[in-house]
Amino acid sequence: MKRNKGFSLIELMVVVAIIGILSAIAVPMYGDYVMRGKLTEAFSTLADMRVRMEQYYQDNRNYGSTATACGLAMPTAPNVKYFTYTCNWGAGGTASQSYTITATGVASQGAGSFVYTVNESNAKATTGTPAGWTANAGCWVSKKDGSC
Repeated sequence: MKRNKGFSLIELMVVVAIIGILSAIAVPMYGDYVMRGKLTEAFSTLADMRVRMEQYYQDNRNYGSTATACGLAMPTAPNVKYFTYTCNWGAGGTASQSYTITATGVASQGAGSFVYTVNESNAKATTGTPAGWTANAGCWVSKKDGSC
């Protein structure tokens, strides 16, 4: 008698089903992981900008003026990719004593709807998130459930 070699159709279908189940779990988790990687740009840039603003304050005793906006230039491409940055200084006239730096996600880079802020008191806030994410006014959200 001759023995057949190879896989039966049942064995092949079991393997396909296992691959399907694993990919149904892994693909969404990978997407969340990639998004958290993009968010770190905002976190690190906002923290760096806050330190630079405090250094500016030490030198000038204010956070900016009408001539210098927030005292220093906001980062732009190619140094940043997923977020745009703006700085608004408070209503202190030419000797402003407050500021807010805002990071707004770039939609074309997959970070749209995310908005993070930090101010002179180091108060961090998430003021915008995409659908399915939970905002948290007391910190920078890094996960869908609103945790920081």
